[in-house]
Amino acid sequence: MKLYHGSNVVVREPKVLVSDRKLDFGTGFYLTSSFEQAKRWAELTAKRKDSGAPVVFVFEFDDANLESLKCLKFEKADKSWLRFVAANRKNSDFENDYDFIVGPVANDKTMPVISLFFAEIYDEEETIKRLLPQKLCDQFVFRTEKSLLKLEFVEAITHG
Repeated sequence: MKLYHGSNVVVREPKVLVSDRKLDFGTGFYLTSSFEQAKRWAELTAKRKDSGAPVVFVFEFDDANLESLKCLKFEKADKSWLRFVAANRKNSDFENDYDFIVGPVANDKTMPVISLFFAEIYDEEETIKRLLPQKLCDQFVFRTEKSLLKLEFVEAITHG
């Protein structure tokens, strides 16, 4: 399966980097099955950091024999997904021990709704109801060195 990673720097050998940013599924190497999502992220990153050029890196993901990894999969944006994303984004002490996580991404379009949930203006039911009409892209997060072994670099596609 082809997965894409958008960046403003060269990423031929993925690494799990610790970041001070609060991400949906915690620390890890993030990819998506959507080329367009990765391209948007590359463009945004290059613009936000005011350096480099937008590049989409293509990886082949060997999704056979995932039994050796501790995996978590969210089929859709539901209450369990929302609670997990909220825990990762709001609680600096929250830790999870998954090697690999896949599920919907809370992107720029969803963040206003999720922000209202964080502010306790929306409850879980209202938040999910407002997210359902949105076509959420997916994200694949490789959180350990063991999980990164399932990725093989294919090519880099420069944009901009």
